[in-house]
Order: sequence, then structure tokens, then C-alpha cells
Amino acid sequence: MADQTPGEPRKMRTSVKGPLMFSAFFAVLAFVAVLIFASGGSARAPRFDLAFTGAGIAFIVSLVVAAMLSMSHKENADHLGKGSGVNLSSKRPGHGGPGGPDDGTETPDDGR
Repeated sequence: MADQTPGEPRKMRTSVKGPLMFSAFFAVLAFVAVLIFASGGSARAPRFDLAFTGAGIAFIVSLVVAAMLSMSHKENADHLGKGSGVNLSSKRPGHGGPGGPDDGTETPDDGR
């Protein structure tokens, strides 16, 4: 479940404002584009029926895509940002990297 406390506003990721604004923007964009291009020129009447249909389709599709993307979001584990990989620390050059001090141990990829 989401960590939320009563009375406090939700984060943008768990709020419905973000996906709704995103979808509304694409619906307006689709409405204007279909209204301009479906009429076939300025000499003909604008096709509001096609424009509203296109805006509705764009709104629903972009809302579903935004909802799927927000549901699939997962925070990284805390240990992933601690430098526990091959290069433990880039602040100390010469420790474990190529050209560093040789302590006499042989590794399999040494080339010997």
C-alpha cells in the first residue's frame, strides 16, 4: 500500500492530477489537430464530430498509458547507490584498479 497520512497532500506519483493533466494536454492537442486537418481546408465547415472523437480517444489512451507507467514505478533499493560494485570508491585511485599497488595475489584474468 502507499505510505500516506490523512490530511496531507499526495505525492505527484500517487496523485491523479499528473496523469489527468498529461491526458488533457494530449486530448486538446488531438482536438485541435483533427479539427484543422479533418475539414480539408478553410473553405469547408470544421468537423467537430471527428475532433471530439479524436480528443476522446487521445484522452483515454494517454490516461491508460500514464496509469500503467505510474503503477509499474518501483523505487530502487537503498544498497544500490552505496558503491558496492566493482569500483568501490573512485575517491581513492590506485586501490584495486589497473596500475595499483600489487599485493602479490594472482587473479584468474591476470593474463599469466
